[in-house]
Amino acid sequence: MIQIEKDISIHPFNTFGARQNTSYFLRISDIGGLQNFIDNKGFELDQIMILGGGSNVLFTKDYNGIILKNEIKGIDVEKENDEFVWLKIGGGENWHELVLYTVENNWQGIENLSLIPGTVGASPIQNIGAYGVEVKDTFESLEAFELETGTIKSFTKDDCGFGYRDSVFKRHLKGKYFITSVTLKLRKTNHAYNTSYGAIENMLQEKGISELSPKTISETVIAIRNSKLPNPEDIGNCGSFFKNPVISTEDYKSLKEEYPSIPGYVLSESEVKVPAGWLIDQSGWKGKVIGNVGTYEKQALVLINATGMATGEEAWSYAQEVKQSVFKKFNIEINPEVNII
Repeated sequence: MIQIEKDISIHPFNTFGARQNTSYFLRISDIGGLQNFIDNKGFELDQIMILGGGSNVLFTKDYNGIILKNEIKGIDVEKENDEFVWLKIGGGENWHELVLYTVENNWQGIENLSLIPGTVGASPIQNIGAYGVEVKDTFESLEAFELETGTIKSFTKDDCGFGYRDSVFKRHLKGKYFITSVTLKLRKTNHAYNTSYGAIENMLQEKGISELSPKTISETVIAIRNSKLPNPEDIGNCGSFFKNPVISTEDYKSLKEEYPSIPGYVLSESEVKVPAGWLIDQSGWKGKVIGNVGTYEKQALVLINATGMATGEEAWSYAQEVKQSVFKKFNIEINPEVNII
């Protein structure tokens, strides 16, 4: 028997702390419960929203439909050999707790993704990434429940169409599948660390760490993130609000002449990724609060619920002002990484 809650606040289920409501709410802890819900159809597909940890979403209004909260748990070794281990993880597992589990077992591959909020099921949708690593780098496959047909489908890496903070689940398959499990392929030996991106190498040198391991990399990333990102339990936020824009090499060279300190990460001969946080900072928004919303004083990329009383609509209005300001100064368009509801 499924128990659907009615007219409840979304406030405890989104890390920004927006105080909107949802008409209906259902926790899904197993595939049987999901099947039961589909068999007793009372909702159209466009009325259903799937929610993980609520860390990459901004509710700008009440949700007139049903939210399915992914709480499917479990971490199992699907197979292993001398070099690799394949982990099958429930979609409702906490991502950071999974990372800690892997580093404790000395399995390498996702240590750079430490302290990213959210659930495992949400990780391939967003193709989460940090410090030169993305979830696609260790992704093997996922299983997802098709809401329209009630059938389980397996997706390979190619099926997911991964891009920068993107996948098919953010495009033509958006809202059509409930991800029940994700399988990752991690290294047991011959570890291949990525320490060249961001401040990892500097932090390792400061700590005097010369012998690398998944755990030392994870601890370093955690220290870096804690030094510049707010804890959602202390200050409401939904993580990095904007994606880092990718511009042409020619445009980057022109900007470099005008702004010599502009950072950039070469993606190819024709493309450079520019940190959105730097653009926002240089546009005068770092630490700036208007009403109940602001940008974090240590990282301009993060929009915060400065008073704890901000509405999602207020945050979105603030974000639009930031976007327009950056475009006016640099002629670069920055777009939300966060899902706007």
